[in-house]
Amino acid sequence: SSSSRDEALRDKRARILSRGLPKQRPIEGVKQVVVLASGKGGVGKSTTAVNIALALAANDSTKEVGLLDADIYGPSIPKMMNLKGNPELTPKNLMRPLKNYGIACMSMGFLIEETAPVVWRGLMVMSAVEKLLRQVDWGQLDYLVIDMPPGTGDVQLSVSQNIPIAGAVIVSTPQDVALLDARKGAEMFRKVHVPVLGLVQNMSVFQCPNCKHETHIFGADGVRDLAKTLGLDILGDIPLHVNIRETCDSGQPVVVSQPQSDA
Repeated sequence: SSSSRDEALRDKRARILSRGLPKQRPIEGVKQVVVLASGKGGVGKSTTAVNIALALAANDSTKEVGLLDADIYGPSIPKMMNLKGNPELTPKNLMRPLKNYGIACMSMGFLIEETAPVVWRGLMVMSAVEKLLRQVDWGQLDYLVIDMPPGTGDVQLSVSQNIPIAGAVIVSTPQDVALLDARKGAEMFRKVHVPVLGLVQNMSVFQCPNCKHETHIFGADGVRDLAKTLGLDILGDIPLHVNIRETCDSGQPVVVSQPQSDA
């Protein structure tokens, strides 16, 4: 019948298309992977990733949490987590993550000089991502939080297609130019069948420390409006607060250094 021929044709197409995609393999020892992404740089994605990893560990002391910095060109996790040095190698030639605040961390920043630029073409970047995914001894982790680079390019696709991901979190400011890229990021994850857990609205309001007047520097409800459009949840609304910035810059993220603060 025509319906059975159509079904056979669809199956054949799916098989042909799947040949070009890498087979998804879990990272050994890792139960759940959550990726933090943004379409645009400078929206506070790494700061959010660091504090989410620390919050996951703080909420349940029985859980083991890791943090992978997949931003090859601009790794910022070493500074934010107050970590320096080169990873040791196991007898199996796997890199041991560096650890602080109970979080196992791996980053390209541990493998190059702090001030050295990464002047690489695509193939070298992809090789580095593969090493960070497959040549790290994470031990046993309940959660691995991956801080993705901004955009929707090779690294995002490679990570999404190589490992099973429990969900993606999109971080954006309420500014229109950031929202355009955040939407592209959400749509990209949907195309590669990664569940989008929701959006985080960052730098949403600034409160003057003297007069307490509140100013929506980047706009008020842009991310909330985008979430409604995409049918997604708002997972958090984070103010533009000097403590959040200062604590990450000093390597003492606000979740561990000021856990009782509003921030």
